[in-house]
Amino acid sequence: MRRFTPLLLAAAAVAGCGGGNNTLAGGGSKPGASDAPTRTVVEQVQVIKPITVPGARGFNPAGVYQRVAPGVVTVISVFPGSSLTQLLGGSGSGSQEGLGSGFVVDMKGDIATNAHVVTTGTGAGLKRARSVFVQFGDGNQVPAQIRGADPNSDVALIHVAPTGLQLRPLVLGDSKTAVVGEPVAAIGSPFGEPQSLSVGVVSGLNRSIDSLNKFAISDAIQTDAAINHGNSGGPLVDAQGRVLGINSQIQSTGGGGEGVGFAVPVDAVKTSIAQLSMKGHVDYAWLGVTTVSLYPQLARRLGLPTTHGALVQAVTKGGPSDAAGLRQGTKDLQFEVQTYKAGGDVITSVDGHELGQHSDLSTLIAGKQPGDSVTLRIYRDGKPQNLTVKLGARPDSSGGGK
Repeated sequence: MRRFTPLLLAAAAVAGCGGGNNTLAGGGSKPGASDAPTRTVVEQVQVIKPITVPGARGFNPAGVYQRVAPGVVTVISVFPGSSLTQLLGGSGSGSQEGLGSGFVVDMKGDIATNAHVVTTGTGAGLKRARSVFVQFGDGNQVPAQIRGADPNSDVALIHVAPTGLQLRPLVLGDSKTAVVGEPVAAIGSPFGEPQSLSVGVVSGLNRSIDSLNKFAISDAIQTDAAINHGNSGGPLVDAQGRVLGINSQIQSTGGGGEGVGFAVPVDAVKTSIAQLSMKGHVDYAWLGVTTVSLYPQLARRLGLPTTHGALVQAVTKGGPSDAAGLRQGTKDLQFEVQTYKAGGDVITSVDGHELGQHSDLSTLIAGKQPGDSVTLRIYRDGKPQNLTVKLGARPDSSGGGK
């Protein structure tokens, strides 16, 4: 957001009445000049303070690369029906299926990557790779074990024996501090080319991308730094070399990088690797609703007394929200270019935290644990009320939203 300083007053001496009358900037008059009075005009000058973007000044990709690249690895996964020889020496798309990237997170030998790099399938059909190998930038290649995979956030934690390796853990940053326009760098193994650097900026925030079980990963970071097949699992870092996210997906019409890539936010990554390290899996709370974000024009069309919140479209039968009595929309309403289910509850806050953005409901529920109870502030038939919901455990695949 631009910040404006108060208006400055700049006094300027200008010609007074009568032809040829001049007043010098330093005061006094030209010899022979008229003694006619001088009028002073106050000129209002609007001074705009430059926008300050964290890390934008002095962005040094070469310096970032030198700091970060030693901690970035290539991850090779061998699945049933494939071989390491095919992966490393084959040609075409088949040779890329088991190649990804990752980065060192501690001196014990733990490495973060995408779940889809070391697993195949979706939902309850998710299967782990038969073998996993890690290549370091210094040429070392060692076997790795999968400590756990989190399909909900597309994060996996693998482990290598640290003996004989020079491990360079990367610093995990804070994805909430990211701003659009901030310079970033992606490092990984696109198309199997290890230790490759691409640079760009944060192109968008609060994006929503699909996980391996079709639940939404909220607060994803969009970037125009080139991300291609093989970059999956590698870090997206800021100008200081701190990890902002794990490069995970691209949006493409031709299968290649087209400047629209997405990274799983590092805040979600921290949650995943902490639980994967402790117990090998990650538990997620589940509300059991499908919602759309409310905006002022839609609220007016529906005659609602609030202009923000999550409009409930569907409630999963037998789910936590169904048990608590949350109501879904029942009547189809065509508004602008979309069809909505009207007549359902509107959720405006969770435990007192207002819902301002589309991803807020998912983010707030993701911060809870199965069995926790939350208080939803809702509008029903135009009247506010509180509703307590005991959260369940998220199922293997999305059939009921958040």
